[in-house]
Amino acid sequence: MLKKELGMFTFLDLLEHYPNRHIDKTKVNKIREINPQTEFIQVVGTLLHYEIVGAGRGKRLVAQLKDSTGILELAWFQGISWVVKNLHVGSDYLVFGKTGFFNGKPQIVHPEIEVYIPAKADGKDFLEPVYPTTEKLKARGFNGRQMGKLTYTLFSQLQPKDIIENIPQGILERLQLMGRYEAYRNIHFPASPVLYEKAMHRLKFDELFIAQVRLNLVRLERHRVSRGAVFEKVGDYFNTLYSKYLPFELTGAQKRVLKEIRADTGRGHQMNRLLQGDVGSGKTIVALLSMLLAADNGYQSCFMAPTEILAQQHFNSLGRLLKEMPVEIAILTGSTKAKERRRVLQGLLDDTIHFVVGTHAVIEDVVQFKNLGLVIVDEQHRFGVAQRAKLWGKATIPPHVLVMTATPIPRTLAMTAYGDLDYSVMDELPPGRQPITTVHRYETARANVMDFVRTEIDKGRQVYFIYPLIEESEKMSYEDLMQGYEQVKSFFPEPKFRISMVHGRQPGEQKETNMQRFVSGDTQIMVSTTVIEVGVDVPNASVMVIESAEKFGLSQLHQLRGRVGRGIEKSFCILLTGTKASKEARERIKVMCATNDGFRIAEKDLEIRGPGDIEGTRQSGALNFKIASIVNDKVLLECAREEAEKLVSGDAELSMTKNLPLKTFLQSQKGKNGWSKIS
Repeated sequence: MLKKELGMFTFLDLLEHYPNRHIDKTKVNKIREINPQTEFIQVVGTLLHYEIVGAGRGKRLVAQLKDSTGILELAWFQGISWVVKNLHVGSDYLVFGKTGFFNGKPQIVHPEIEVYIPAKADGKDFLEPVYPTTEKLKARGFNGRQMGKLTYTLFSQLQPKDIIENIPQGILERLQLMGRYEAYRNIHFPASPVLYEKAMHRLKFDELFIAQVRLNLVRLERHRVSRGAVFEKVGDYFNTLYSKYLPFELTGAQKRVLKEIRADTGRGHQMNRLLQGDVGSGKTIVALLSMLLAADNGYQSCFMAPTEILAQQHFNSLGRLLKEMPVEIAILTGSTKAKERRRVLQGLLDDTIHFVVGTHAVIEDVVQFKNLGLVIVDEQHRFGVAQRAKLWGKATIPPHVLVMTATPIPRTLAMTAYGDLDYSVMDELPPGRQPITTVHRYETARANVMDFVRTEIDKGRQVYFIYPLIEESEKMSYEDLMQGYEQVKSFFPEPKFRISMVHGRQPGEQKETNMQRFVSGDTQIMVSTTVIEVGVDVPNASVMVIESAEKFGLSQLHQLRGRVGRGIEKSFCILLTGTKASKEARERIKVMCATNDGFRIAEKDLEIRGPGDIEGTRQSGALNFKIASIVNDKVLLECAREEAEKLVSGDAELSMTKNLPLKTFLQSQKGKNGWSKIS
């Protein structure tokens, strides 16, 4: 049952099934102290009475507990037959739970309850662990307290030597960390709150440190064994564009990233770099200069984009910058005509085409390169690992890889989820880019919003209206969108105003045509679901109205907002919500109105949603921590990362005597065979 319900196979699994809290038997409140502000409470009282009320789904067990100050109602809706067996009228019980009020009287639903035994005067039993469990286990009579008894029995048979230390002694001493055996003992059965905190600190460090050591070893191994084309010189292509045709001075961040890329590609090892830059930070220029560096060294480049329209835009913007230069650039997508397709395939094969921009079409087997040296992947979370791997097979020496994303990833998350990649951040906007003014308006102010939109259109600007796409209920979303479209049309009637509409149900060709009409300025208004989130570049669009903004996540709102403010005009993002948005939604809206900084937004997103949900990050094993949190334990994570880097760079094989326990531990974790044989 423990295997099935909690994934518990070994004694180590049992030790690492940590209690979610401890009951301090000395801290007992009175029933009269319960008020609407009380969250959790522990009381001792005598059971006066209990009865089973109702039948079927409405069946519940109700009991009354009395102390010297009042009466508390206890209620159970599940596991009733098991609870009843353990209730005895007239006995004293220790009760803990979340308080509420029912018909004006205090109540605890599904309390933790046990026969009251006064704590011993020596204080050893004051802190009792309470463990997370499941409804099925509770129904079988195996609750969090039973788990405690099992763990206690295990400790009665364990010796400190059974739990081998996995962190080098020098680190333990320098950081004043508790030993591993003591940490396990004190997280379950602490002799005092101070020892509990020390145990928690040590075991959190364990999780973070081991994850960082693993990532560092992976990265080191990749640098050691992977071969890569050597870009040894910066030549005419790069220098000509840099000195003659760049439309603006590079930012400090762009220069820094280019320096990192030049160092990576000159070493003879394959580059694997994640380039993270906020919307509009100039990643495309960095990509182009990297491709010219490849061309200077006789290599071809491939630039992959997730959608056709984005590939077309990259092709157009790169083409504009290269128009005066003797560089051949081509585009390859699903809709490339047969004759042009043959020309491009031949050009890549005989090296007359230097760069190809494309969608998934470039992965196909018929696409072969004479000398592929660099692959750039835009918005990489849209491409699967297997798809990317097919590109690596198109060159004898694996090409260098630059992965670009505009989804800001907080530093703490990046060094945990992407720790095996080299990591660059562009955190400056090019000169001339104006910050976008973001405001929140309630649905009731729609008429004023539409008046403002009309004044912008009268100035010759273009506008987006974005509607949420809720996947579980696509039919409803579609109806909402159609209703929104009709509403926009009623405010902006044709033929004076021209409107494009784009949504997921449209055939690909129609979607592309409607987008293209907006891109070319043929329509002034785009009504769309979130399909335009990545990549539509219309410098003339100055307003984005996001409908039902409370239904969007923070990073999605930020990505959407990045579609405006791409020209020299002042731009605006209007977040429209209903009046009954949740507290969390209001918090997101507040953050959006307060800052344009994608990294601050990503940090906030991480706080609100937790690491598992952040869009664009890998669901990495590195994030499966039991007690450490990359949100709350940033300082400890930084410390673990520094220690891991120092250790691995000084002893990549972990062969020094002081590092052997760590090596043994990592090897035991590989097969996860640990020490299931403890008797």
